[in-house]
Amino acid sequence: MSRPNRKGLNLHRLLLLAAPVLLTAAEGTPQITFDKDVAPILYSHCVVCHHANDIAPMSLVTYQEVRPWAAAIRQAVVQRIMPPWHADPHIGEYINDSRLSEADMATIDAWVKSGAMEGSKEDLPPAPQFNNGWHIKPDLILTIPEQTVAAANQDDYEYIYVPTNFQEDRWIQAAEVVPGDRRVVHHATVSVIAADKVPIGKKAGENLGPFEFRTGQVNHLKPDAPVSDDGCATSTVPGLESFSSGYVNHVPGIYLPGHLAEVRPPGYALKIPAGSYLQFQVHYSNRLKETVTDRTSIGLVFAKEPVTHEVAQYEIWNNYFLIPPSDSAHKVTSCFTLPKDVTVVAYTAHMHFRGKSMTTEAIYPDGRHEVIFNVPKYDFRWQETYFLKHQFLMPKGTKLVTTAYFDNSVNNPLNPDATKAVRWGEPSNEEMMGFWLAYADDVPQKPAEPSSGLESKQ
Repeated sequence: MSRPNRKGLNLHRLLLLAAPVLLTAAEGTPQITFDKDVAPILYSHCVVCHHANDIAPMSLVTYQEVRPWAAAIRQAVVQRIMPPWHADPHIGEYINDSRLSEADMATIDAWVKSGAMEGSKEDLPPAPQFNNGWHIKPDLILTIPEQTVAAANQDDYEYIYVPTNFQEDRWIQAAEVVPGDRRVVHHATVSVIAADKVPIGKKAGENLGPFEFRTGQVNHLKPDAPVSDDGCATSTVPGLESFSSGYVNHVPGIYLPGHLAEVRPPGYALKIPAGSYLQFQVHYSNRLKETVTDRTSIGLVFAKEPVTHEVAQYEIWNNYFLIPPSDSAHKVTSCFTLPKDVTVVAYTAHMHFRGKSMTTEAIYPDGRHEVIFNVPKYDFRWQETYFLKHQFLMPKGTKLVTTAYFDNSVNNPLNPDATKAVRWGEPSNEEMMGFWLAYADDVPQKPAEPSSGLESKQ
């Protein structure tokens, strides 16, 4: 009996191994492709940031742009690193939840593992269009005068006042703040302020509390200021009624790392009274070796339907904590009791580089306790405002207890210096502890504002 030909035997084995693949193709299992399967996912969840000249480091609009990143995209998706989302998915449902479904994750996983094929252009949906950095279509754009940001000036807070010139009250359903130069604008908060409150001859931010001091353009807490990590404790310090503070602010828009447009639910809007100004508080952080200029803007979308709820924001703080050196889980709390009934619209957690987690619990007047908000892994580099899918009434007398943890150890890769005790301060290398509650009051029905088209005031 003759010996079988070795080459023929190897070929036979290869055909057997390939048979399942061939059978699968023959049975008509569709090939997962970028154009048909992956592009719609990216267009819905990713390209809002991942397009040219936006916050993300690379564009993911075309197959040619995506293909070199395919393996990295798969890894970020299956590990739930991207799209970024830091709120606990088991507490609350949010309109702007960017997480992928299990099916979408499986599609991207299978696409990469099967070779990341492009597919047919006939299957490719139209790519989203973005208007000069905007993620909304503003009816009105207001822009600050040109600001000079000196080279290597890593912390500078500027307050710039821009008149709206509104002849009547206007209702804002959506707003977005867009930096003129993303390289140097760390964050920008835009607040509504009455014309008679615009400071003359003195900059905003210079009105310091008894325990604060100022260097250059930024404020800090004095090292010997009272210390209370427990903001729920009653202060015994003369002139300091409580270690927690809460105040109302009317903020049509804010820019933070990772923060996109503020889009309120239908019927919910923020009022900008006639004659008001917009205060731009801009935190510049220029690590470049060159002086640059900036003209940050806010885009406003007027309400097009009757307004039933007027939106504002409680900002709740503890500014009197002290985080010891090398402490990996330092606890700080704040407390605030609602002075009236409110409809809850959104939450925001705010800390700096040492922020680790934040949880807010509501203690209702009837004694019930409910965790309403939880960010188990806070990231200063990506700060969302979480807009509730289902708004709800929170009664007067509800106590909001917020608990934050800070990691001031060498195990925190973002920590500027684990050897220093840390107190409140505006610079990023100091700390803050704030919980912001966007809420609404019922208001009489208002007629829809007429659309004025795309205007620009620069």
